[in-house]
Amino acid sequence: MVETAGMANAPTTPVETTTDRFRADVLDASMRQIVLVDFWAPWCGPCRQLAPVIERLAAASAGKIALVKMNIDADPLIADQLGVKSIPAVVAFQRGRPIDGFVGALPESQIKGFLERLIGPIEDEGDALEAAQEMIADGDLAGAESLLSELAGGEPPNAKAAAALLRLYIDSGRFDEAGALFEALPDAIRRDSGVAAAGAALQNAQQAQDLGEIDELRNRVNFDPNDLQAYFDLALALNAKGLREEATDALLEIIRRDRSWNDDGARRQLIQFFEAWGPMDKAAVNARRRLSTLLYS
Repeated sequence: MVETAGMANAPTTPVETTTDRFRADVLDASMRQIVLVDFWAPWCGPCRQLAPVIERLAAASAGKIALVKMNIDADPLIADQLGVKSIPAVVAFQRGRPIDGFVGALPESQIKGFLERLIGPIEDEGDALEAAQEMIADGDLAGAESLLSELAGGEPPNAKAAAALLRLYIDSGRFDEAGALFEALPDAIRRDSGVAAAGAALQNAQQAQDLGEIDELRNRVNFDPNDLQAYFDLALALNAKGLREEATDALLEIIRRDRSWNDDGARRQLIQFFEAWGPMDKAAVNARRRLSTLLYS
């Protein structure tokens, strides 16, 4: 492992350097800490794949690594001098000279291994998220909540952690806390697919909390098969219990009987279920197919 003692904190965001600034941004800076130079170009697809991975891992280095990016289309001289023939290429500098590097959009595990050979173990947010999921599986909800709260409260918030924390609150019946967390998230994070799905799940759970027991709702439907509100309430209650196929049945029955009921409310509710369940959920896939058949047959 390369010696890293006495290094200053690295920038939290990558530095865009040029030929003129290369000495200050890289060579001089590498006298204080390891500097990674990511050679890239706007037309390079693998460069776009590599960028978010290496940026996140560098940010997780606790100030041991500074990341500098260099567009070889705009500034080809340094890459030529270093013999860079293919991009993306990453070169590590220390004490003013290159010490290691790699070429290509490597898998994250290999990139992390490369960095850890330079500075030692890195615990990034992916590790923390995995640890939180293991805590949930082991029943340590308090520990998982603490870890997810730290990640979700970062700047910017970790979207995956925010989604997982929302689900934890929902599953625990803590709807007010889930709502407060969702409202506090920046708009960009709320638009993340996982966070949006958790937000839809929260709406569904809030709707279902005052509906009563499933058996009571079934009795309402059996007593009056034309009571479409009873079908709707039953669907919400079934979904809250994780009975997705049965919830789908209830909403599709409304659509079959009266598509226009409650301003197309059954179809809109089914779409919200899909958002909450996720696009690859088996129940969502089956329900979409059944909905399409019902609407267009």
